Amino acid sequence: MGGDLTTDEFDALEQIVAGIKHARPSACVARNTKRLTGLKYIAYTKDGSLGLTDKGKQTLFIKSCIEGLRAIANDSQAVLKSDVATFLGKKGHIAALEGSSGFNITQKGRECLIDIDSHSK
Repeated sequence: MGGDLTTDEFDALEQIVAGIKHARPSACVARNTKRLTGLKYIAYTKDGSLGLTDKGKQTLFIKSCIEGLRAIANDSQAVLKSDVATFLGKKGHIAALEGSSGFNITQKGRECLIDIDSHSK
């Protein structure tokens, strides 16, 4: 899942998703375009603008899921995007709290975070 990407490259992907507001991309996007294009995370669209590929979209979604799982591990009332909450719930990583709007991290979710942390070093 994008383990080979730097924080700066993830920032560039997120800026591309948000949309490039000016005629020229930001310095962050410009400096990372060649590598991200080569790794097939982004591609030029027919109108010449940059867009995420399916690989890029999937990578950002997985990153959001990991960040969401960490947020729930630290605070059961953390707010998750609906697609992230749905995915983590279906995979059994989180469970809804009874009578509350929050979530609990499950044992499977804790094991997943431990596994992610052990492979990211």
